[in-house]
Amino acid sequence: MTYTEQSLDALRLAGDELADATVATLFERGEVGTFNTLMRYVSTAGQPLPEGLPDVAREYLRTTAAPPAWVDWDEMEKARLFFIDNNVHISTALSFASMPACYVVPHVARLLSATHSLKYPSKRMAETGQFTVYLMQPDAFEAGSRFIPAAQKVRLLHASIRYHLRREGRWDTAALGTPICQEDMIGGQMMFSIQVLDALHRLGVHMSVEGAEAYYYAWRVVGAMLGVDQDHVPRDLEAARRFSDLYMVRHMGPSDEGAHLTRQLIDLYEEVVPGTLFDPVVSALIRYLVGDTCADWLQVPRTSWDTVVKAAPALLNVLETIEDRSPLGAWALDRLGHLTTVLELSSLTRGRVMHYAVPEHLKKDYGVTSVVSRTRRWTPPAAHPEW
Repeated sequence: MTYTEQSLDALRLAGDELADATVATLFERGEVGTFNTLMRYVSTAGQPLPEGLPDVAREYLRTTAAPPAWVDWDEMEKARLFFIDNNVHISTALSFASMPACYVVPHVARLLSATHSLKYPSKRMAETGQFTVYLMQPDAFEAGSRFIPAAQKVRLLHASIRYHLRREGRWDTAALGTPICQEDMIGGQMMFSIQVLDALHRLGVHMSVEGAEAYYYAWRVVGAMLGVDQDHVPRDLEAARRFSDLYMVRHMGPSDEGAHLTRQLIDLYEEVVPGTLFDPVVSALIRYLVGDTCADWLQVPRTSWDTVVKAAPALLNVLETIEDRSPLGAWALDRLGHLTTVLELSSLTRGRVMHYAVPEHLKKDYGVTSVVSRTRRWTPPAAHPEW
């Protein structure tokens, strides 16, 4: 598949017809509050839908209750095993590479600022971590799983953001296209798939080709369930690399919102890390994984740990050698990785289950009232080697 500036421009005009129509009907009929209240009790696949749920929502949930028919379950199992083997590394990559990659795209940073409470900065990371853990459970697509309801709600959440921004005139659609458009949704899929794999590679994690391909495949399935048009999604890692590079070069750059969100991310993880001695590791790790250019755009501070963090691949190589040579060591490291992921997620969620409710209004304190027109946007330099 060939991607060009023109083909990506076309993707900026498209949203998600099914979810957009569902959300518009809920708002027009004044049924959003009822939907949110009742859906708090729907948390597992196959669970009976509550009485009083609006008909349009019931039909949407019925239509989206199953994964796409083309899913290769052997590939999904390979992806699950890949996640188990690398869960702590993947969590690190999601936190310190994928999220900063989102923030380095100015219009995405503005969207995140407009839709996530600044008083609860861990919300975005909690949602992402919980969503990924749900996805990689052995029963993720079976009755009783939490993944499918979470995907259904996230899809409606995105549609509600599109609804508000367009209805309230707080988004320059003529210049920026549809908010959370198909290009941005595919771009987000790249950030949580191939850019995670890039970060693992930079950390020195040894990955098999089969494992990397399966992990990317799992996020293709996720994209389909979140309303991404599969006719335009890269089919393999090579095509994903081309799309990811073109998308980032088209849009990446500095912004006040991106720097602010990054500062929140750093503060959040400095609170999670015990004591203060290792606080600079957070900034150093972000800078190491996204590169100096993007780190400077995001105003990531330089620290004395910037050089030390570069030794991470050597340390991971030692741990992987132990894992390869000792079944007991492999078991212990897998358990440690699992516990680390669980403890991190527990800290981020503060013991709460994230419900992905449809917002009845956006955070007016943040507003997206000063979005820069694409005709005046900052023009990035030639593609950075790290992208």
